[in-house]
Amino acid sequence: MKAIIHPARAVALAFLAAILLGTLLLMLPQASSSGLSAPPGVAFFTAVSAVCVTGMAVVDTGTYWTGFGQGAIMLLFQLGGFGMMTAATLLGLMVNRSTRLRTRLMTQTETRSIGLGDVSSVARVVLVASLVSQAVLAAILAVRLRLGHGLEWEEAGWSGLFHAASAFNNAGFSIHADSLTRYAGDALVLVPLMLAIVIGGIGFPVLHDLRLRWHDPRHWSLHTKLTLAGTGVLLLLGFGAVLLFEWDNARTLGPFDAARKLLNSLFMSVSARTAGFNTVDIGALTHETWALHYLLMFIGGGSAGTAGGVKVGTVAVLFLLVLAEARGHTDTEAFGRRVGAPAQRQAITVLVLGSVLVALGTLSLLRLTDFPTDQVIFEVIAAFGSAGLSTGITPQLPPAGQLVLALLMFFGRVGTITLATSLVLGERRMPYRYPEEHPIVG
Repeated sequence: MKAIIHPARAVALAFLAAILLGTLLLMLPQASSSGLSAPPGVAFFTAVSAVCVTGMAVVDTGTYWTGFGQGAIMLLFQLGGFGMMTAATLLGLMVNRSTRLRTRLMTQTETRSIGLGDVSSVARVVLVASLVSQAVLAAILAVRLRLGHGLEWEEAGWSGLFHAASAFNNAGFSIHADSLTRYAGDALVLVPLMLAIVIGGIGFPVLHDLRLRWHDPRHWSLHTKLTLAGTGVLLLLGFGAVLLFEWDNARTLGPFDAARKLLNSLFMSVSARTAGFNTVDIGALTHETWALHYLLMFIGGGSAGTAGGVKVGTVAVLFLLVLAEARGHTDTEAFGRRVGAPAQRQAITVLVLGSVLVALGTLSLLRLTDFPTDQVIFEVIAAFGSAGLSTGITPQLPPAGQLVLALLMFFGRVGTITLATSLVLGERRMPYRYPEEHPIVG
C-alpha cells in the first residue's frame, strides 16, 4: 500500500527542495560577479533567506550577484511567497475537509470561509492576485525611478520589478547596498512599497474575504476582523513609538524635516513586522527602537500570507483570552463571536514554541559569538520572524552562527503553519476523560 505523506510534512519537504535548487543555481559561475562558483555556505544561506522570504544576506545582493543571480534570488522568493500563501490556504482547506460534513457546514456559515469546492482554484487565484499586484507596483516604481531619479529605463525597470516582487512577498531583498536609504525622502517610492507589503502580508484569506464582501464589514469573518484590527493597532503602535524614540536621533530621523520623519516612521513600522527593508541605518537605532522591533518582528503579519512571525491572529486570540480571564468571563469573545477552545490551544502552542526557538537561537549565538546580547536577540528574532532586518552583524557571524540563523528562518517560516495544521489534523477525541483538578496558576 502506497504511503501518504502528511500535508504538513509535504510543505516542509517542498521548501527544502526549493532551497536545494536555489543553492545549486546560486553556485553556478554565471550567478556571481566574480565568474567563479559562490562558496556553498554563501549560496545556501542566500537560498534559505530567499525561499523563506527573509531578506537576510551575508553578501551585497546588488554587487556580489550578476543579473542571473539576482533573477534566481527573485525566482526563489517568488516561489517562497506564492508557495506559502497557497500551501497555507490549501492546508487550511484540508483541515476543514478532515472534519465531519456538519462541522464543515457550520464552519462555513459562521466564518464564511473559502468554499470547500474551491480548492482547485486557490492556487490560480493567488497566482493572479500576486502577479497583478506586482506588475502594477513594478510599473509605478519604474516610472518614478526613471523620471524622479534619472535611471535609464532598463535599470529603472529591473529595479522596479525586483523591489516590487520583494515587497509583495515581504522578502526584504534589495539590489542596493543601502537597501532603500536613498529613497528615504521619496513618498512616491515608499508609499507604494508599503501598500504592497501590507497587501502581501495580510494573508490571502483576508484578501479573499474582502474581495467578496468589501462593501459589508458586518459579514466579514472573525479572522478577517481580528487580522485587520490587529494590523492597524500594530502599525499605529510602531509608528508612534518610532517617532518618540527616534525623533531627535542624529543618526536616524534627527536630520529629517517633519514630513520625512513621519514618512520614515510609518515605513519603519510597516517594514519591521516582516518586510525587511530599511530607510535608515538599523544599527544606529536607539535601544528602545530595537526592543520595539523585537515585538513587531516576532508577531509578524497575517496568516496564510507572505509574512512571517507567529502571526497577528495568534496574538489577537491570546489577547482576547487574557482579556476574558481578567474579566472573569468563561468564553473568549470578539465581534459577537466566540473563539473556539482549539484555536486558543493552538495559539498558545505556537507562541510557546516560537518563544522556545528564539531562546534557543539566542543562547546558541551567544555561545558562538562575542556580539552584544541585544544585537544577537535582534538577529535571532529577525530570522525567526522572516523580517530580514539586521544590525549589521550577520555577515560577520561564523559559519555555525549563520547556520543557526538559517535554521531559524526555515522553522520560523515553515514550522508555525505546519505545526498549527498538524495540531488540527491530529486532533481526536479520547474515549475517556480523567478526573479534573485545578493546579495553582500565577
